[in-house]
Amino acid sequence: MEQLISINYPESLAFSLKMENQEFKSEMKTISLIKLYELGKISSGLAAKLLNMNRIDFLELLEKYNVSYFHKGLENEIESDLSNA
Repeated sequence: MEQLISINYPESLAFSLKMENQEFKSEMKTISLIKLYELGKISSGLAAKLLNMNRIDFLELLEKYNVSYFHKGLENEIESDLSNA
C-alpha cells in the first residue's frame, strides 16, 4: 500500500531552481530518499527501488549530491547482502 506525502511550497521555489513542477517533485523525492539513505534509515536497495532504478545507479547518483555511499549502517547492509547472496 502506498501513501502520499504532500508538501506545500511557493511556486517561486521551483522557478528559482529553474525547474518545472514535475521535475521539482521528482527532485524532492530523490533528495528525500538520498537523505534517508545517508542517515542510515533505509538501504540503498530500497531507495533504488522507490526511485525505479537499480542499486548501482542509485549508488552512482549519490556522487551528484555529494553523499558518500559509506554510512553508519553500511556494515550491517553489506553483511545482510552477503547472507542473502
